[in-house]
Amino acid sequence: MSTEQSIGYMNVPVPKDINLPEEINRLRKEKNAVILAHYYQTGDIQDIADFVGDSLALAQWAAKTTADIIVLCGVHFMGETAKILCPDKKVLVPDLNAGCSLADSCPAPDFAEFVKQHPGHTVISYVNTTAAVKAVTDVVVTSTNARQIVESFPPETKIIFGPDRNLGNYINSITGRDMILWNGACHVHEQFSLEKILELKFQYPDAEIITHPECKQPIIEVSDFVGSTAALLKYTITSDKNQFIVATESGVIHEMQKQSPDKLFISAPPNDSTCACNECVFMRLNTMEKLYNCLKFELPEIYVDEEVQKKAIQPIRRMLEISEQLGL
Repeated sequence: MSTEQSIGYMNVPVPKDINLPEEINRLRKEKNAVILAHYYQTGDIQDIADFVGDSLALAQWAAKTTADIIVLCGVHFMGETAKILCPDKKVLVPDLNAGCSLADSCPAPDFAEFVKQHPGHTVISYVNTTAAVKAVTDVVVTSTNARQIVESFPPETKIIFGPDRNLGNYINSITGRDMILWNGACHVHEQFSLEKILELKFQYPDAEIITHPECKQPIIEVSDFVGSTAALLKYTITSDKNQFIVATESGVIHEMQKQSPDKLFISAPPNDSTCACNECVFMRLNTMEKLYNCLKFELPEIYVDEEVQKKAIQPIRRMLEISEQLGL
């Protein structure tokens, strides 16, 4: 089926009188499907998912599921990762247009040429990349395991790190490495306003600033804690603090509030003065209506070229193996 036809099924009108959660649950059971959702999805999708997690957790879950169908509520590269790990399973995403600005900032042909220009380097790629970029990578990382995987290589190892320059700079700063960085970035984490975060800190002096490492260095420098999406969530659960200014995609605040209902979570604002929170426009393309159609029609489906899949699975498996060894 063509991409145009798949996109058409995404937008088929859903009857207004149906109970979407009930119908989604019925279809999930009927088709032996598992719904995986990223923390950056809307709260209703997170609540109906079988499992909610960050990129590492979603890959780990996809690798071990016994379901016949995987519905990945996230962005396109996450669906690709699931398909690479599970080539014999049907992998669906609610909206094929849910891309990723970070993945888009690293075109595979350009990255392959960049790698050729630096022979003798180990290539470490962030999971926020296309399957074709993963195919020219030695090991994939997420923000959860990037530091540990980089440090698993001897200090003298020459490393290319892509595509996120902010995460790469952060890893260099805390490990003392001198990795060569691809010049890519995430539009969400690039847009946070240091000035507005400091204004919030003045307004809420007892609040801790907690930040994703994809943010720019000035934001990281004023932060009380820096970590992956999952690490930020864990920190808010275990911390004795009651107020947090959260500098990452605001979808994760849904789970933070569920886990710590008595604590206050304030979304760090972007530079755009018209918005008080920072949302990923791609993540928010997924809706309950599209999730329902996705299960009903079993579309849109993710496909990965067989040769690319064979190459891309090696660095993903290596990441999962190292993560398991490190207890991540």
